[in-house]
Amino acid sequence: MSSLPVAIAGVQVRIIDLFKGRASLGYVVLSATAIFLFDTWSPLHFAVAVLYSVVIVLATLWFKRLGTVRTAALCASLTCLSFVITHGSDLDGSALARTLISLAAIAITTKLAVLNIATRERLIALGKEKDNLARFFSPAIVEQIAKNDIAFSTTRYEPAAVLFVDMIGFTKFCSVLRPQDVIAMLRELLCMLSDSVFDHHGTVDKFTGDGLIAVFGTPVSSPLNATNAVRCALTMQERLQAWNETRAAMGQDAVAVAVGIHYGDVVLGDVGCESRLELTVLGDTVNVASRVENHCRAANASILITDAVVERMEREGSDRTVRRFTDRGLHTIRGHSDAIRLFAIPRDAEPAIP
Repeated sequence: MSSLPVAIAGVQVRIIDLFKGRASLGYVVLSATAIFLFDTWSPLHFAVAVLYSVVIVLATLWFKRLGTVRTAALCASLTCLSFVITHGSDLDGSALARTLISLAAIAITTKLAVLNIATRERLIALGKEKDNLARFFSPAIVEQIAKNDIAFSTTRYEPAAVLFVDMIGFTKFCSVLRPQDVIAMLRELLCMLSDSVFDHHGTVDKFTGDGLIAVFGTPVSSPLNATNAVRCALTMQERLQAWNETRAAMGQDAVAVAVGIHYGDVVLGDVGCESRLELTVLGDTVNVASRVENHCRAANASILITDAVVERMEREGSDRTVRRFTDRGLHTIRGHSDAIRLFAIPRDAEPAIP
């Protein structure tokens, strides 16, 4: 999706907004009437009615396709009426030719105007869609989606790393802070967390109130999906530490988050009803990542990852990042029958990114 056509469409919208609230229909009628009077009673003999094309072009600034077509019909009717008033049933060759030329000009201008309106509406819609995608995808992924026309509606299995991050002790903050302060804190926190996701080529699957779910590998895959997810988690903790230092200087309490990551196949598809569909990931990988994040409290860990993540990172050549984690052995995760080997960054460890 080129930014230039979207910018041109934006300029057209601003021009339209300039005339909003004014008697746009009056301008069209007044212009058409002036041309009609000049065409009918002027002694000059040339295709004055061609000037109706200007009226149609002006109509595109105020009206949509239907209004533009109606304006064109008005201009064509006035052209024919002018011919009848001036020449009656005397089909003079030159006069008839001028009238036909004017009608052809009106038809061509109308066709081009309707195409322009359709293009403008499509570009505006694409611009809005791009802005909406930017809420959940990194700029690089948005551009790739737009360039390659990646279909979201195709339900499929995809290997991906799923990251859950959640604020610890959110209820306590709600009990001591004013509602507006809680919302302000959450907005700042979620902005920081989502920026970390985008910086590591991930996708925000959804916001969960005091946290978020991120996916690395959909809808655009990368050879470093697991590595990107883990480095994203480390970045989150690093930025959180710096943010807490700022909060401490302002006399505010520190904020802590827990991060859990699992790697495996996920189901990617649209869920919901027809009036509100949501692209999301589902499956056992997502469930395990959620349980691993919940287990951070009991394990006194800021980040927990599974052995599937470690194995994938080793295949991706990220052994140095793997060595940052401590093997915590096998753990039974609620809702999962098999024990899972977990690797942790302790809560009091430095979250430096290797």
